[in-house]
Amino acid sequence: MNEINNLTTEKRNPNTMHLDEMTVYQILEVMNKEDQKVSQSIDHALDQIESVVELIVSTFQMGGRLIYMGAGTSGRLGVLDASECVPTFGTDPEMVQGLIAGGKKAMTVAVEGAEDSEKLANQDIENLHLTKKDIVIGIAASGRTPYVIAGLKMAHQMGAKTASVACNVHAEVSKYADKNIEVDVGPEVLSGSTRLKAGTAEKMILNMLSTVSMVKIGKTYGNLMVDVKSTNEKLKIRAKHMIVLATGISEEEAGEYFDQAGQNSKVAIVMCLGNYSAKEARQRLIDANGFVRDAIGIK
Repeated sequence: MNEINNLTTEKRNPNTMHLDEMTVYQILEVMNKEDQKVSQSIDHALDQIESVVELIVSTFQMGGRLIYMGAGTSGRLGVLDASECVPTFGTDPEMVQGLIAGGKKAMTVAVEGAEDSEKLANQDIENLHLTKKDIVIGIAASGRTPYVIAGLKMAHQMGAKTASVACNVHAEVSKYADKNIEVDVGPEVLSGSTRLKAGTAEKMILNMLSTVSMVKIGKTYGNLMVDVKSTNEKLKIRAKHMIVLATGISEEEAGEYFDQAGQNSKVAIVMCLGNYSAKEARQRLIDANGFVRDAIGIK
């Protein structure tokens, strides 16, 4: 109990002491005001986030993997961010992965005791066959989840880099990571319900970690996600629109380049801007490590 009393995420919010007596509008208003504090708390942790991004970028450059791990909401957010890297940045599913205490079942229902299981964490990490090229990021709103701490310990023993994300300062989990991110979003509107402000903060941080890292390994051109996988009609339209925005050509011309490039918008952009064949554009992208600007500028 003494330990819980020291956690910001477990304190009572003085602005919502009479939550059950408020009108619907009053509750919505106070929730919105409390959520506005989240981005402010993250602002104080940008240096910490930057250092973790640099670790992730070096991991990807070495051909390593990014592994998120967490329990409950934290675990679900890690799995979500990992799964969205595939369609957004055209990554291999192995490149960014999410581990959640209790496995896939825990995505929709609580798995009793999973977040307290060090044994389960050790098994999940061992199954990944980590190397020094990989990085494991433990996510824990409270900063003291046994599953996450045990996983970071095991990852360290296997030689992988480690980082942590917590919504309490001086978090226990930070002791077991090479780099740590700590934000203090203040007490929740609903005391202890860390799926609220803490969850929002974690989502924002994971957005930063994955998106900035992908930008820094050449997955974008300007602010265009040119590596998006065209797996359905909507994404094909988006990919062609990216070509239009990047090159200034017509939609009809973009469609022609898109087809010639094997429905790869990045290749199509290099073809158009550099006046290359599809084969030449692909090779130039390989030589440029996937960076469109460098592929166009290489002599």
